[in-house]
Amino acid sequence: MSHRIVFVEDDADLANLISSFLSRHDMDVVIEPRGEQAVETILREAPDIVLLDIMLPGKDGLSICRELRPQFDGIIIMLTSLDSDINQILGLELGANDYILKTTPPSVLVARLRAQLRHLKPLPLSEKTTDSKHASHKVIFGQLTIDPINRDVTLANEKIPLSTSDFDLLWLLASHAGETLHRDILLKEMRGVNYDGLDRSIDVAISRLRKKLGDNPNEPFRIKTVRNRGYLFSLSGWN
Repeated sequence: MSHRIVFVEDDADLANLISSFLSRHDMDVVIEPRGEQAVETILREAPDIVLLDIMLPGKDGLSICRELRPQFDGIIIMLTSLDSDINQILGLELGANDYILKTTPPSVLVARLRAQLRHLKPLPLSEKTTDSKHASHKVIFGQLTIDPINRDVTLANEKIPLSTSDFDLLWLLASHAGETLHRDILLKEMRGVNYDGLDRSIDVAISRLRKKLGDNPNEPFRIKTVRNRGYLFSLSGWN
């Protein structure tokens, strides 16, 4: 299976060298040399991984990471020559999943990318959850219909386009309708990692899902926030 990467790097020789190496390891790389165009390119390409340099023309990598993270739930990795604790801390706090120096051997870079990609694969859902791979019936909540076989979602007879991760998150929530799911459970199921109190990727994904499902961002009534606990798929919010 080939994984898609957007590499934001203005050094053409380095970008081509790394791109060529990654392509030999089932990774399809799109190079974007302009910082000011990076967010647009990434959202258009919808990659599995973003490799992001810090020193870029037009807009620096840290600013791109800050702008991108609320709109993108994939992997963001800072790939830079700046070996400083401050930049590493900033990058990770702004939403990057890893911070890798350009001096890292290419084989090690590939290994770290693959380690991150493993987190993209949802873990098998708990026994209480109806796994979409084995479910055979549509699930209906008022005007919302979820078809796990074709992975289709309709709301008020209108098809709602969802990414793979968005559908998996919706299915997980709907399978536990009326039950509060803690962020730690959601993060383990969706990405295979424990919640560390700082990771906001689930919050970003919930916000994006709410928007697509016409939920009220200020007072959500379909996917509710249960303060200090997690999120609840409402049984009554779809009429």
